Amino acid sequence: MTLADFDRTMLPDDKEIAAAVESRRQLAAFLSTKLETQRIDIVDDEQRSHTVELPVFALRLLDEILGELAMGNAVKVVPIHAELTTQEAADLLNVSRPHLVKLLDESAIPHTKVGRHRRVKFADLMAYKQRRDAESRQAMDELAAQAQELGMGY
Repeated sequence: MTLADFDRTMLPDDKEIAAAVESRRQLAAFLSTKLETQRIDIVDDEQRSHTVELPVFALRLLDEILGELAMGNAVKVVPIHAELTTQEAADLLNVSRPHLVKLLDESAIPHTKVGRHRRVKFADLMAYKQRRDAESRQAMDELAAQAQELGMGY
């Protein structure tokens, strides 16, 4: 999957959601293992079985993907080292591109320039998002504590 696939998001249909729920249920038994790898069988179009050995870490990622699909959500996999355009980065943060450019200009998020185009590393974007989310949670906690002190009934 390339980063250009961001604009081709398709939600799972009811059949795919049901398959994700069942697959996740079956996969759960293999995630509690202390083994580093697990073997799974995949059946091809001609009903021949092929054994694939996967790292348990990959199966945990698959479990997360299946969990999102089971809830009807679309899923995209982005390599951590990926460099995003400003539009792709803005979409991931759910902000406008001009707002993202302002954040880049203020050095809130590290970026590089390729010619006259800015690029943002996925890892840097996620680090910013985690900081932003933590600050937001802290502000909400402070507001809730203040509401409790003032007896506002929340």
